[in-house]
Amino acid sequence: MTHPYFQGASAPRVLAHRGLVGEDSSVFDNSALAIAAADAAGAEYVETDCRATADGDAVLFHDETLQRLLGDPRPVAEVTTAELVALFAAHGGLLTLADALESFPLLRFNVDVKALAAAGDVGRAAAAHGHRVLLTSFDDRNRRAALEAAAAAGAEVLPASSGGRTAIALLRLASALRLRGWARCILRGLDAVQIPERFGALRVFTPALVRAAHDAGVEVHVWTVNDPERMRALVSAGADGIVTDRADVAIKALDPR
Repeated sequence: MTHPYFQGASAPRVLAHRGLVGEDSSVFDNSALAIAAADAAGAEYVETDCRATADGDAVLFHDETLQRLLGDPRPVAEVTTAELVALFAAHGGLLTLADALESFPLLRFNVDVKALAAAGDVGRAAAAHGHRVLLTSFDDRNRRAALEAAAAAGAEVLPASSGGRTAIALLRLASALRLRGWARCILRGLDAVQIPERFGALRVFTPALVRAAHDAGVEVHVWTVNDPERMRALVSAGADGIVTDRADVAIKALDPR
């Protein structure tokens, strides 16, 4: 049965990668303004990331440290939430996951749990919104911990799930070997796989992988694609969703009308 996360939404999926920053270089990705811009552009899905602050709050933040955005080498895990709020104030505003879910009640969030320390607060925040949250992580331990926290918090609908690095590698192998039963086993309990088109010289997005995923009722989303022609080609080849920095471009490029 299709998870509510995918029901009643446009297809192919356009997932706004960390929101939509546009040309304003002062606005940080994953900030409140970036999420609001994606919403205003018509995105139904936002891909975001969560890390835990020193206070244990799950905030929308991709990197392990503040270096790229602020020139500060400190890890996010060593900075208080209040300090991070102050640092983000001139750059679009900081959001906790709980803030984001409350502030954007119609958006569907694809949440990459970047650190195990964030999993508990991610799960608690997502518990009341499981119908519009998908949890993922390169490390499946993070995703599972967040799902367990959502269940413990009384979620009536558990968030959807996308497999991590190990699941994707095994699926790529199983599909290449045409081991349908093994592929179904790998995908059990998952609602999506989110993959790059290539990993170095290895093509990850293949017709065999798409067939194996679809055979198990699992969607395939490809990241991060910003060229409209490539978006259309991937969708024609079976991709169910595109993760993109240019949600505004993707929505126009993939409009079926």
